[in-house]
Amino acid sequence: MSMQIFSTFENHIFLEIAISNLEKMGIKRENIYAVPLDNREENRKIFDTLHRSDGISLIDIAMPLATAFSVITASLGFELKWGPIYWGLIGAIGGFMIGFAIRLLIVMITNKKKQRLKGKQSEVILIIECENEKGEVVEKILWEHLAIGLAKVMK
Repeated sequence: MSMQIFSTFENHIFLEIAISNLEKMGIKRENIYAVPLDNREENRKIFDTLHRSDGISLIDIAMPLATAFSVITASLGFELKWGPIYWGLIGAIGGFMIGFAIRLLIVMITNKKKQRLKGKQSEVILIIECENEKGEVVEKILWEHLAIGLAKVMK
């Protein structure tokens, strides 16, 4: 009876060493399949949606600036024609727009390049067909050579 062992690796020298060790162990080259993966790279979206958020807030500078500008312009509004309420609202809107523009500019400048997803990236799937007796040894070799994940399927 035979089995298939699936494992994922980063494209690294340890993958090559693992394949050569498997061949030394008696697994034929025809029973070892290495399939390269295309890793996802994504452009950052400026605005979040209901289902997806990148963790960057565009109003983290805008809200404190809106508060500061509204307080300052409301205090000055006691001396001006429209009064403190209108000038406070004008200052809040102006401060919010300035803060939003600053943060939007920062996000657009710092995130121009495509960004890889964080964490270890699987770059190669290695599929090995072998007998059940060799399964434990194959699994041990793959783990020793830094496999990211491993699965066994009995045939």
